[in-house]
Amino acid sequence: MDFSSLALSGVFMAVLGIGLAGLLAAANRKLYVWEDPRIGEVEELLPKSNCGACGQAGCRAFAEKVVEGEIVPAQCTVSAPVQRQAIADLLGVDAGSIEKKIARLACGGGRHVAFLRARYAGLSTCRAAAVVGGGGKECAWGCLGLGDCADVCGFGAITLDAHGLPVVDADKCTACNDCVEVCPKGLFSLEPVSHRLWIACKNRADGDTAEASCEVACTACGKCVADAPPGVIRLDGELAVIEYALNDKAERVAADRCATGAIVWWEHPNLAVKGAAARRIVRNEPLPLRVQ
Repeated sequence: MDFSSLALSGVFMAVLGIGLAGLLAAANRKLYVWEDPRIGEVEELLPKSNCGACGQAGCRAFAEKVVEGEIVPAQCTVSAPVQRQAIADLLGVDAGSIEKKIARLACGGGRHVAFLRARYAGLSTCRAAAVVGGGGKECAWGCLGLGDCADVCGFGAITLDAHGLPVVDADKCTACNDCVEVCPKGLFSLEPVSHRLWIACKNRADGDTAEASCEVACTACGKCVADAPPGVIRLDGELAVIEYALNDKAERVAADRCATGAIVWWEHPNLAVKGAAARRIVRNEPLPLRVQ
């Protein structure tokens, strides 16, 4: 190849490069979408856990919504108060206030009060056990106690007590919803701390069958309905249900005559109290296997 050919090739490549660069520059001007730089600054102040507790897909989405003014910094319940205030100061807005929500378990049936009809010996997860005949517990609606909720909680807010029942630490719970999604029995829900009256059961069997399977099951006796202010509690089949739209009228007296203690009153987010009529269970050992 002679010198002229090399020169021509060089000129062609130079022209091609300039042309492509021009196209890219034009495309950049045409397609450029401006982004508020504060979004990145807010994202840096967030915990980057992407837990979804704020109701957004992740911390980036939360930052975008906060900058747009659609939500308040306080909606990130995982952040410490000082972090939320830093975001508010950055944006020149009020940090706002959001009522704290915590995960609550609709079951009180640990191994010492709920019977087994079979022993499960498979993969040690609630989801696996639920597939095999419901998990072996007589109360088919009850907690299986294998700790999927504790395993999935990234904040260490759930532990299992001595009877295999999940216990939520309200101080650590961020209402991220992971335990709600992982529980195969649908026993967890996210509740505002103001919801102090609580049904710790999801029984759907008749009262006699329920109590024979679990000593702390709701039997739909109706005493709570009679004692509560009108409309606060109703019976849905074999289960008492609280109408939280009337939460401001809920009183502890509704739990006082519950003989099984299925209805509790939260004195504070980490202390649930049963009524005076609830039977006192001092047994610590698991109930025996009962083959039917």
